[in-house]
Amino acid sequence: MHLQCPTNRNEADGYYRPFTRDLLLHSQERRMMVAMTRPITVTKPIVLVALTSVATVLFLFLSRPDPPAPEPTSMARSFVLWLHGLGDSGPANEPIKTLFTSPEFRLTKWSFPSAPANPVTCNYGAVMPSWFDIHEIPITADSPKDENGVLQAVKNVHAMIDKEIAAGISPNNVFVCGFSQGGALTLASVLLYPKTLGGGAVFSGFVPFNPSVLDQVSPDAKRTPISWAHGIDDRTVLFEAGQAGPPFLAKAGVSCEFKAYPGLGHSINNEELRNLESWIRARLQSSS
Repeated sequence: MHLQCPTNRNEADGYYRPFTRDLLLHSQERRMMVAMTRPITVTKPIVLVALTSVATVLFLFLSRPDPPAPEPTSMARSFVLWLHGLGDSGPANEPIKTLFTSPEFRLTKWSFPSAPANPVTCNYGAVMPSWFDIHEIPITADSPKDENGVLQAVKNVHAMIDKEIAAGISPNNVFVCGFSQGGALTLASVLLYPKTLGGGAVFSGFVPFNPSVLDQVSPDAKRTPISWAHGIDDRTVLFEAGQAGPPFLAKAGVSCEFKAYPGLGHSINNEELRNLESWIRARLQSSS
């Protein structure tokens, strides 16, 4: 099941935009009620990254075959960190873990942090959950990059990873995943982490820094597996921005599994999540 968020079209600029307040509310029920009411009239055009957490969460609740897996009662064997997109929140994405029903995930610790509230340039300085600044929408392979903001966000992600490793989880069983802006942060975080991790999974993401940053990638980090999934019909982070990822990584000697999804826009579907489960499970088995 896939829901399209209602949009408001401004003929002057030609963009379709989701309702701004949908992305700023933290109550999932409230988000869905707002999305189903009349459009909001705005006097100044605002371009927002089109997230589809409402559709993803609703799909998961309606289609999951089993109840949510309980949090591990013994010491966690693996750690999955999920980084959301612009304007979203960590708790809104937590239902994703309910699809990971394989026995290998019974001792997995999940974390869904929320980005801090920051002004976002592409939204005319509006303050919303954002890991770093985004200058323009749609994002292309040549869009301006907020490298300083990205590097600061990477430090925060590394602190989360360090905490779990200090608690006894092997770096080889640490997986960082993210959607859109969170996918870009995922890429930066695994590339700049000093150790080899279990893997990094990028969904509808983009390269958030310039090639000069690749000089900071350690030999161990180059061995971290990277998976990249991108919808061909993405109009927010253009497919060309995703396609630019593998050749960019190749410059640093980093391999990347890239998979294109025909007909998919700027969202995550159940096929991508099933593939992610298999991808992580295979690496959990090999790094046990």
